[in-house]
Amino acid sequence: MAGRSIPFSPASPDSAPFWQAAGEGRLLLRRCEACKRVHWYPRPICPHCGGATAWEEASGRGTIYSHSVMRRAPEPYAIAYVRLEEGTTMMTNIVDCDFDAIHVGQPVRVVFVPRDGAPPMPMFTPEAAA
Repeated sequence: MAGRSIPFSPASPDSAPFWQAAGEGRLLLRRCEACKRVHWYPRPICPHCGGATAWEEASGRGTIYSHSVMRRAPEPYAIAYVRLEEGTTMMTNIVDCDFDAIHVGQPVRVVFVPRDGAPPMPMFTPEAAA
């Protein structure tokens, strides 16, 4: 990931707690105060029932639901949908591993990839790579 630039838009008031926590090595999600469901992408209004949401710290663990390796890019990378232990699915990158060994159902954990001039980006690595 060292050579691939990941753009960053300035944090909004709604996303600032997420990026602050990322800088501290913590992954935050939003949980609805009404229906209790967790969702990704974090937003103040629940996409399931319209209720108000609150931040909560995630475990940072999940499993790969689906993935694809981009080999024709200048620097190959893997993207995936990761089903988090909390029940929601997020699109992310899989890093620090052999791309040929990635598979559906593989346990992964969050890692925070540094970026110049921006908070680190949460991505995932296989548990075996720990």
